[in-house]
Amino acid sequence: MSAAVGPTRDGGPEEHIRRVRLPADRRTPAAARAVVRSVLAEANLDGLLNEALLLTTELSTNAVEHARTELDIEVSADSSGLTVTVSDFASGPVDELTVGVRNVATDITEVAERGRGLLLVDHFASRWGTTYLPSGKGVWFRLERPGPQPARPDDFAPPTGRSDGRHASVPSAGAMSALMQISPDPYAEDPLPDFATSLLTRVAEMVGAAGGMVRLDRGDGHGPQALARYGRQPRPGNDLLRVPLAVHRPYAGELELDAAPTAYARPLAVLTAERLSLHLENDRLRRADVRRQAWLTFLAEASELLAQSLDVELTMALVPQLVVPRLGQWCAVHTTDEWGRLRLAAASHADESMLPQLHATLREAGPDSVQARLREASRNGTQTPLGAPMEGFAVPLIARGQRLGTLAVGRHQRHRHDPDEIAVLEDVARRAALAIENARIHAERRRVAQTLQQSLLPPVLPVVDGIGFAAEYVPTGGDAEVGGDFYDVVPMPDDRWLVVIGDVSGKGVQAAAVTGLVRDVIRVLAGDGKPLPEVLSRLNETLVERGAGRYCTLALAAVGPGEDGQLDVGLHLAGHDRPVLVRAAGGPATFVGTGGTALGLLDAITSPTLDIALDPGDCLVFYTDGVTERRRGRELFGTGRLRDAAAPLAGYSADVVAARLRATAINFSVEAPRDDIAILVLRNDAV
Repeated sequence: MSAAVGPTRDGGPEEHIRRVRLPADRRTPAAARAVVRSVLAEANLDGLLNEALLLTTELSTNAVEHARTELDIEVSADSSGLTVTVSDFASGPVDELTVGVRNVATDITEVAERGRGLLLVDHFASRWGTTYLPSGKGVWFRLERPGPQPARPDDFAPPTGRSDGRHASVPSAGAMSALMQISPDPYAEDPLPDFATSLLTRVAEMVGAAGGMVRLDRGDGHGPQALARYGRQPRPGNDLLRVPLAVHRPYAGELELDAAPTAYARPLAVLTAERLSLHLENDRLRRADVRRQAWLTFLAEASELLAQSLDVELTMALVPQLVVPRLGQWCAVHTTDEWGRLRLAAASHADESMLPQLHATLREAGPDSVQARLREASRNGTQTPLGAPMEGFAVPLIARGQRLGTLAVGRHQRHRHDPDEIAVLEDVARRAALAIENARIHAERRRVAQTLQQSLLPPVLPVVDGIGFAAEYVPTGGDAEVGGDFYDVVPMPDDRWLVVIGDVSGKGVQAAAVTGLVRDVIRVLAGDGKPLPEVLSRLNETLVERGAGRYCTLALAAVGPGEDGQLDVGLHLAGHDRPVLVRAAGGPATFVGTGGTALGLLDAITSPTLDIALDPGDCLVFYTDGVTERRRGRELFGTGRLRDAAAPLAGYSADVVAARLRATAINFSVEAPRDDIAILVLRNDAV
């Protein structure tokens, strides 16, 4: 290897030389140390071992990290000392590394890798320099054998005189190595205080400081806190070394030593601050990651809670409970009415005794009031700060392009919201707005469904002398869809009444349209006095043509007065469940009628007619499959339970029979009904 710009060697018999090429690998520094150790042992230069190994590690590590090429390690020893040259094969100049006072505001990664190696080389080496070749570049250092040596002009000078008489010697290689080997305990829950204390103690002893302190402000509202202390507290009147820690916001801090500003004191303080800053930055990133994970969990839980509520008022009341106190001291939700005015929907405060004052402040009017700022946030659709006395900010509630109102949040007394918290609050506002909009849409759908369902059912049943009518209807629980169950009582031209109960397949708007079609066709044909078989036949034709593939089961009963106070009933079933006949005289209840063909499936249908005479007190109970198919786990309510429940109701009025059967079916299961429940009771009320 050529060394045109480097140490001179005579190549005599007393010289021990080793040249090794090593890969750019993390194991290279260890291999380089092994080569140096073997040469020192051959040359009987064991007194140089600590310094040589320390400087070899620094140069080889720096070359591996920056050059990322193979390395040539040349070790030469003679009777007077040792020379080590580390060369790489990367083009470009050797990194320019400043020895002495450094700018710690430099990027933390750069600070860690640049400055330490050549600071140590400059301190311990007798001579050092660089080599430049066409194939690459290198750095060499020379260590002289211990013993009387001529004084070097750049040796560290002893400390200047001080009023307290303290004096510190030049740090040894062992002390420097011990300083660089201090590391945090990987198994400690919070290793930073012990790590900072160890670093501070070591550097204070090396520079002869009477005291020292590491202050750290994590930006959590508690201000600067003492992370580590050594000796007496630094006194402002004494010479103080202050080195800021190179950490990113919101962290800030400094290392302070009560020591004389010697030639090596400040570089060692800077080096210590840089090492500590690296681990503090790791701590900041770790804490930020933990906080982000906590915020993600919080947002997931908030979304789940908001999604579970389809009630508008409950949803708006839930939002402040989610925000306070985790994200703010207080929170208020305002909604916009149809005229664009803001209305307070819900509010919460960490201190409940402050709620009246919060409400009063939110109601105040004026150009600089909270209300004015809220209107600005709602109008502009942007985040708006709130001034005193309720400091915080307002976020617009926007969902699907609609401005629903504002979410106002007051900051905690001890600290302001950091960027992560603001981002989380904006996300909460988006999710809250979407939940409120979904609840509003669901409420509107429910109102539409209820209105449409009510239009398909008679508002009241007719009051007829000697005939009792009663009905119970329970829509599907928690569903905003219109059901296909319906019932009706229609007057006929011959002083008879037509009792109708049916079930159209499916749910929703299409099922409601078919239900309305069936109901209207029956009313028109029955009002014209058409016979019931013809009514069913023409209704079947209509559903086949216009039913959109839906079918309908139907039960029709023409009711009129008979002889001796009886009621004559002509029963027609078109695929519908048979009604239950309950006799006033007692005895078991029975199913009556013969099943026919459901409407809308076939071109031709059959519907046998059954004539029934109802004595005074007798009743017929009509129902839909929502009653018999009510579930309790895998068990169905069934027709048998319905019949058994109806039998004890003999002699009761139609209203009582309908209400009791409804309660029996509902109480069979704790679950909400999966299908609409319709019950229609016809009773002979003749005295």
